[in-house]
Amino acid sequence: MQTKNIVFLFIVIAAVYFCAVGVDVMDADASQYAAMSREMKASGSYLHVYEQGKDYLDKPPFLFWISSLSMKIFGENNFAFKLPSILFALLSIFATWRFTKLFYDQTVALLAAIVLASCQAVFLITNDVRTDTILMSWVMIAIWQLAEWLQSKKITHFIAGSAAIGFGMVTKGPIALFVPIFAFGSHFIVQRKFSYLFKPFYLVALVVIALILLPMSIGLYQQFDLHPEKTVNGLQNVSGLKFFYWTQSFGRITGENVWNNHAPFSFLFENLLWGMLPWTLFFVSGLLDDIIQFIRKRFVISQKEEFITTGGFIITYCSLGISKYQLPHYIYVVLPLIAIISAKMIYKLFWQQQLKWLKSILIPVQVFVAIVLCVAPVLILLYAFPSQSVLPWLIPVITIASVLFLLFSKGTKQKLIAVSLALIIGLNLFLSLWFYPNVLQYQAGSVAGRFITEKQVPADKFYLYKEGDIGESIHFYSKRIVKKVDSAQALLPGTYLLTSEEGLGELRKQNNSFEIEKQGVNYHVTLLTKTFLNKNSRNVNGKKYFIVKMN
Repeated sequence: MQTKNIVFLFIVIAAVYFCAVGVDVMDADASQYAAMSREMKASGSYLHVYEQGKDYLDKPPFLFWISSLSMKIFGENNFAFKLPSILFALLSIFATWRFTKLFYDQTVALLAAIVLASCQAVFLITNDVRTDTILMSWVMIAIWQLAEWLQSKKITHFIAGSAAIGFGMVTKGPIALFVPIFAFGSHFIVQRKFSYLFKPFYLVALVVIALILLPMSIGLYQQFDLHPEKTVNGLQNVSGLKFFYWTQSFGRITGENVWNNHAPFSFLFENLLWGMLPWTLFFVSGLLDDIIQFIRKRFVISQKEEFITTGGFIITYCSLGISKYQLPHYIYVVLPLIAIISAKMIYKLFWQQQLKWLKSILIPVQVFVAIVLCVAPVLILLYAFPSQSVLPWLIPVITIASVLFLLFSKGTKQKLIAVSLALIIGLNLFLSLWFYPNVLQYQAGSVAGRFITEKQVPADKFYLYKEGDIGESIHFYSKRIVKKVDSAQALLPGTYLLTSEEGLGELRKQNNSFEIEKQGVNYHVTLLTKTFLNKNSRNVNGKKYFIVKMN
């Protein structure tokens, strides 16, 4: 691999990440976090976290801290909210490359970084921002630094790894501690380094982690433990410290946590099948190959080998898979480990020319995956969001032209890998510049929020009234907390209401005089359906919303 080509590739991928900055934040999680970060910036309350003025006890505060800081610098906008996650994604790619270099060939390390950078899951979480992007980065930095410590014995690496675990816990809880424990614990066991499992020196890590957790812990204690009279999730006498250190993570297994969606053990793996596109086949075959090789070696590996990636992934997956509540992005914490597993298989098949029988099976299937990635933008332009302009067609046309160039170029090696890269990059550029902006036209919260700012509607002149399922994007884009009203009778002329068909009917029954300023169809844009994607059925079955002005 030529250095200039690799640098250019990562610049292109990073550019695609930044193209998604123009896409509005999506309901429900991303808009909730954006609105809370804006609220934190406005209130200046950093130890005590609030959501629409109410006590918030769910996610740790690091995402809100870093996002509110970004908003202080760049303003309350998409760029400021998404920038930290993009930067942390780039950090995780760098850490993955550096970690892989410790144990494998330089080509494997570059492949691991490329796989992580270009998998669909990372394109998604740098756009639809959640805590998982930052968590993934802290965890991978921790694993990289601890691996550096194992090889060099330099205390600075150990402290850096410990600090990364602490910041990961402030990002999404104890999972940031347990993934490195799973990864290195399994590695030490299969290498028969049992003395490494328990060392007094590890107390240093606990001290570093405790110091980083201290500000958050103080805030939780002050906000919740000192106020047992507060009602949180329908319960009183709730300990913020117990919730963070136990209930939020382990309570999903014991049943103490109120969240339960009865997800099966296979749920996260099923979602990885699309999350790891276009590298899914290499991940699955690579994981199976690692397991088979491990069994053949009778569950022992040499001192020069590593089991950090495979062991870390398998044990983490099992611990998350038994949870009573799961969402697809929960497994993204180990995406770097998955990328390394995938990269090893790609290297074995296309560089070392091993497992030719497997390669003969995978190539036709990968070609089919490539065709699907190529056809997807065309289908969207024909059946979901057609355009009268030729501009939206430029991206798929340029992507196809790039693929043809790669296929017929004599200088291009491992052409299937290069083609897969071109297609996934082209697809996500198309999604960011055409598909997502069109989808977000059907998110009532962001549409209404922008209406408020564009019209410069005062805070006491816009309310929610029987609004239905309107997400928190309205609070972020209006740059305020938009309040609800139960009755329209006492509202002064000139007041705006965001309401549903039910609310509109109530206004008419009460003989209120009003004008409809804006109307549209509202969808939960992160839960797309065939009905929504079909241009002919989208508006028929959607939930209508109205912005009305009282006379």
